[in-house]
Amino acid sequence: MLDMKLIRQQPDWVKTKLGARGIKPEEIDELLVLDEKRRSIIVQTEDLKAKRNQVSGEIAQKKRAKEPADEQIKAMRAVGQEISGLDQELAKVDERVKYILVRLPNYPADDVPMSLNEDDSREEYKWGTPRQFDFTPKAHYELGEALGILDFERAAKVSGSRFVYYRGAGARLERAVYNFFLDEHYREGYTEVIPPYLVNNDSMFGTGQFPKFTEDVYTMTNDGEPMTLIPTAEVPLVNYYRGEVIDAAKLPISVTALSPAFRSEAGSAGRDTRGLIRMHQFNKVEMVKFCKPEDSWTELTNLIHDAEELLQKLGLPYHVITLASGDASFTSAKTNDLEVWLPAQDTYREISSCSNCTDFQARRAGIKYRDDNGKTQFVHTLNGSGLAVGRTVAAILENYQNADGTVTIPDVLVPYMQGQTVIEPE
Repeated sequence: MLDMKLIRQQPDWVKTKLGARGIKPEEIDELLVLDEKRRSIIVQTEDLKAKRNQVSGEIAQKKRAKEPADEQIKAMRAVGQEISGLDQELAKVDERVKYILVRLPNYPADDVPMSLNEDDSREEYKWGTPRQFDFTPKAHYELGEALGILDFERAAKVSGSRFVYYRGAGARLERAVYNFFLDEHYREGYTEVIPPYLVNNDSMFGTGQFPKFTEDVYTMTNDGEPMTLIPTAEVPLVNYYRGEVIDAAKLPISVTALSPAFRSEAGSAGRDTRGLIRMHQFNKVEMVKFCKPEDSWTELTNLIHDAEELLQKLGLPYHVITLASGDASFTSAKTNDLEVWLPAQDTYREISSCSNCTDFQARRAGIKYRDDNGKTQFVHTLNGSGLAVGRTVAAILENYQNADGTVTIPDVLVPYMQGQTVIEPE
């Protein structure tokens, strides 16, 4: 959530920054008018309360003197009614201010391409050289089905489209991938967490999914209370410290978790309808960091490095891009995507988004630390996939496929596969 004080002090800067996120200046103008009205009502209310206190004193004095106080009592009632009316008006203004404020995205950082067009995202660098095949590479879903390790047809029978059964070596490969990720993050100093997979509305609000993206998730109730299946482990990891003041000596804090992610994929009809790229349920290893504001850009660099290390050890070519302002997530000030090479598509596809959310989530979730002067400040939060597991499996199948339809297992995963080096038909 944004700081209303900054909006009030630098409205033109705010309009420019948020204009690059698709926010019209009229929305900021309305917010400023409402804010001015809100502060005016508060001043009027305080003045009336002071007047009421004065009248109350006069009434008490007259009663002690056994003098009539009918006029003062009448005046106090009128003041009370006026205060009540202003309180109701203030509540309506506050509701509208909050409605607008919680739907405004984070400010893009200065070095982010300022554009609403995703094609204006900037490539920073590449790693690895895409393999040159002496045969036509197959898509991962074709390989997986032919090998008997991915079953989309039976998953559709049981659950619907965009679900999959992993079988045999496919299930072991998925497990090998996420265990490898978790072990690597542990070695990098992350604390491993197994979080809840159902969260309440306050948690979804804290990380910025609610109220704007309610159609993108799956919800249910628990004893009448609304609950959401997590779209990413970022939600329970960030909200671990919701409403708390973290000991500054513990910062930065780095945590990681494997969890399923559940997404309705609203609005994605017709996109990636086959394979593991866009699923309603998939596994993801998440990285989350909490730090002091002055450290967050360094921590973003560290986060990207930690995700890159995984792809490099797997030998998967990728590139790193900085997303244009209009393509970054709602909560992010800057997002760097890692996109892995998929030979069958002859292109790079997202496998990790590493974002610095600055103090945006911390304001919504009330996560602070105490600085050297004893004053509480909002922490900065960062998150990134380390990595999306299903997409990693897809990249392995496509990049390590052989002409005979088998798939060679990357060296770093062989110990996790009990020594198996090649996936052959089940």
